[in-house]
Amino acid sequence: MKQSSEKVYALAFGAHPDDVELACGATLLKIISEGQNVAVCDLTRGEMGTLGTPETRRSEAATATAIMGYHSRTTLDLGDSKLFHTEENIAEIIKLIRLFRPDVVFANSPEERHPDHIKASKLVTEACYYAGLQQLATTMNGEAQQPYRPAHLLYYIQFKHLEPDIIVDISDTFESSRRGVLAFASQFYKEGTTDEAKTMIKRREFLTGLEARARYFGEQIGTLYGEGFKLSTTLAINSFISAFPRNIK
Repeated sequence: MKQSSEKVYALAFGAHPDDVELACGATLLKIISEGQNVAVCDLTRGEMGTLGTPETRRSEAATATAIMGYHSRTTLDLGDSKLFHTEENIAEIIKLIRLFRPDVVFANSPEERHPDHIKASKLVTEACYYAGLQQLATTMNGEAQQPYRPAHLLYYIQFKHLEPDIIVDISDTFESSRRGVLAFASQFYKEGTTDEAKTMIKRREFLTGLEARARYFGEQIGTLYGEGFKLSTTLAINSFISAFPRNIK
């Protein structure tokens, strides 16, 4: 696990390599374009996936990290298809939250098709809360960590069609985020290949569908592209005019 004393604004968790890029990559690029640091954590190596090897997926994740410009990327290696709800797994996530002390955490949605996504959501949700408990002790590199609870937890939308609580305008970053997605080339359809196993995201139509969803969410807020999120709590408005800016047109 990477040691760092630098606080990040956002920490994005995914059950597998590519979860983050596929579901909220353009939003992460938007945050980076606004001058904030973003760290990513893959809870597993994706070693049980039908396509690609763990080595291939590690290389693809490194390429995506460089393309996207993340502050860092960590793999906790909690076990693909074995993301069990244990104190040990929660503690590993807590250590990372206390390490980076993010203002915002992104995670898989509690409602999803893939069981690992559902498990990851529960683990991260609980870790975000427990990370703030004074009496829950964790150490890293022999040093005691201080309690810390992120201010915001957002769930990104993947396979299931969920009505978002908020939609982020990603019109300026969607095209760039596709480069991060395509870094995971082993997972996607390649023209002219016929002998590889088919998966949900290996279909020829998958990437087109991904763009269609972004266009749909964008249409809901009057922009070209959007990414939708579910909120873990009720959103508080501290600055009314920031949330509801003046119409300068």
